[in-house]
Order: sequence, then structure tokens, then C-alpha cells
Amino acid sequence: MKKTVTYVEMTDRSRLAPGTPVPGMALIAAEGDLPLVSDVMARIGAPYQWRSARRGPQEWRAWFVEHPRRTCWLLTLADEPIGAVCYDVHPGGDVEIRTFGLLPESTGKGLGGHALTLAIRQGWDLVPGVRRVWLHTSSADNPKALPNYHRRGFHTFKVEEEDS
Repeated sequence: MKKTVTYVEMTDRSRLAPGTPVPGMALIAAEGDLPLVSDVMARIGAPYQWRSARRGPQEWRAWFVEHPRRTCWLLTLADEPIGAVCYDVHPGGDVEIRTFGLLPESTGKGLGGHALTLAIRQGWDLVPGVRRVWLHTSSADNPKALPNYHRRGFHTFKVEEEDS
């Protein structure tokens, strides 16, 4: 079975079109709580058969250290985790949003636009000299993901077909 992988980027922070603010939603650094991040990411990915849903503890440890400039954050609402964002900082000012998502029980409630807004802003502020923030999504992910990325100001720069 084929899936479509779409790569999107934002090359100017002024292109960000913020989603509707959600009072009480925050993005907090999760450096010291990687077990919670891995649990949240596994739960986010389970409905879409992401690899994160099947990783064991040793695989998670390897994933967290495979990219030396990887950083993870938790999306919270009223101080409760509702999602996660992980970034990989690449040479030349590129920040990849490696993972972005909401827990299944938090989807469909109008939270995604603001959650993505927070993730994009943090991507631009993660390190000095960011020239672009980018990510990829697939046709196997939440069907609302790609339209949300485009509404926030990302534009497509590559599309690939892959065997799933």
C-alpha cells in the first residue's frame, strides 16, 4: 500500500498565521521527563501506527540520543499533558519539527491550531539564526494535519510516494 509523504516549510517567521488561542495551553520543556514524553508520543502515534507506538525502553533511549541537538517539549492544557513536540536542529539554521501531535482524547476539540502555533513559535526561538522550520507528514497521519500546517503558514516543498 502506498502513502504520500508531504514536506512543508516556513522560511520566514512572519508567515505564521496563529490559530485561535486556547486559554491554559502551554508548551513546556521536557528535558528531565523523557519517560513521560515517550509515553505521550507512543499514545499519540498509536492510532497512526507510528514507530513511536511500538518502541521499547531501549529503543526510546537510542531515539533520544540519535540526534545530538534533539529537544522535546510537552503540550499541556491546565497543566495536564495533551501532546508533544520534538525538534531536531540541523546545520545552517534548519529546525525540523520531528514529532508533533496531540493525544487521541485531545483531538477534534479545536486545540490543534493553537498547539501548532506554539510549536512553530518555539521552533523559531529554539536557537539563534533559524532560517526555516519544517516537518513532514503522511497520508497515514491525522487527515486534519496537513490542512492545519497550511493554515498556519507552511507551504509544501516536496511530495513523495512511499510503500507503507
